[in-house]
Amino acid sequence: MGTHVPDLAEATPVTRDRYIDLLRVLSLGTVVLGHWLMAAVTTDGVGNLLAVVPELQLLTWVLQVMPVFFFVGGFSHALSYRSLLRRRPEDSTGSVYPSFLRARLQRLLRPTMVFVLVWGVAALVVQLLGVGGGLTGVTLRLVTQPLWFIGIYLAMVAFTPALLKLHDRLGWGAFAALAGAAATVDLLRFAAGVPYVEFLNFAFVWLAVHQLGFLRADGRIRRPALLAGTGLVAAVALVALGPYPLSMVGMPGEKISNMAPPTLALLGHGLWLVGAVELLRAPGSRLVAVPRVWSAVVAANGVAMTAFLWHLTAMLGVYGTMLALGLPLPEPATGAWWAQAPVRMTVAAAVTAVLVAAFRTFERPARVAAPSRGSGGAGAVAAIGVTLALLGVLGLSMVGYAGLLEGHTALLIAVHVSAPAAVAMALGGWLLVERAGR
Repeated sequence: MGTHVPDLAEATPVTRDRYIDLLRVLSLGTVVLGHWLMAAVTTDGVGNLLAVVPELQLLTWVLQVMPVFFFVGGFSHALSYRSLLRRRPEDSTGSVYPSFLRARLQRLLRPTMVFVLVWGVAALVVQLLGVGGGLTGVTLRLVTQPLWFIGIYLAMVAFTPALLKLHDRLGWGAFAALAGAAATVDLLRFAAGVPYVEFLNFAFVWLAVHQLGFLRADGRIRRPALLAGTGLVAAVALVALGPYPLSMVGMPGEKISNMAPPTLALLGHGLWLVGAVELLRAPGSRLVAVPRVWSAVVAANGVAMTAFLWHLTAMLGVYGTMLALGLPLPEPATGAWWAQAPVRMTVAAAVTAVLVAAFRTFERPARVAAPSRGSGGAGAVAAIGVTLALLGVLGLSMVGYAGLLEGHTALLIAVHVSAPAAVAMALGGWLLVERAGR
């Protein structure tokens, strides 16, 4: 793919919003670096640096950038869906939705399914050999955790047509409705003690952030300073006066997490970040207009999902190698630990690059044709497919591959799901989307 980067960069139309592509790369890159930095691995197990040094939790107000990625997703989904609507035949029925799903999910689900299957085979072999303990067992549990993000992203793609119609009718009112629903959920959760209601905010909070991308696509975020200030004040007030923790990422052992399920405080954080990146839009656009910078962004975007999927594998592989070779692992947050951190992260980046070289071909986009004349049945098949895929991916992020032979399960919504069942749902859902989209 690297040989095509100069051609792709040169062929970029002047109408393309290159700043959005820069935000996509920077947000995923920040997540990867954050995971590498937060891992506090010792001979006793894997911990979290933010738990060792609680003062560092304030950094999550800048480094927890998943809202930016979902905001960028909303922008891209709006443009993609509207483009397909313009290209559909006048007498087509129900053909746009499956075409849209297939177009948006190809570069997401193909590398994901390869990751899932490769790790599934590796986990089975490891456990059949009886060496699934220690750091290996922790790795089998941890490597799938970032898949939660892909599951949420699948839901955003699935809901785009309906929420885009709502946006076209209500504009900011559609965002306000989702934000109000998120606030109501937290009120029911914390004030009324209603059980399980908090899980609704996996949809309301993240879809509200996604809705901001629609507003950005229509040029309706005209006062980003107000947006950033409102979000920051709201998040600070909620953390200072409410039951919300300081950290904007999940912490081990905490009773309340701003991330899982998402809270109103995380939505405020998302508003602050979106406003902040919009304030930086002018200098960011000038930066990405530089040919060398744009070429780097194009190259990074071509492998971003593959790098994201495999970055924990690389990091845990580095730590495992250090333990196997008897190399020193300093106590987390000590001077020696900080001194060693750049070396560990550099090696992890090199290993990730090797894994990207091995698997990047699955991220290459296939050409997607315009919607053809079809029936509503294809739309129903696509909807079932994306639902199965997102449930399977979310389930696998929760259950992991540890205890594969023992039938280990995790609770997904109200159903216990095992790793084989999650893989089957994800794979089956992806194949249905592919079939319907063709």
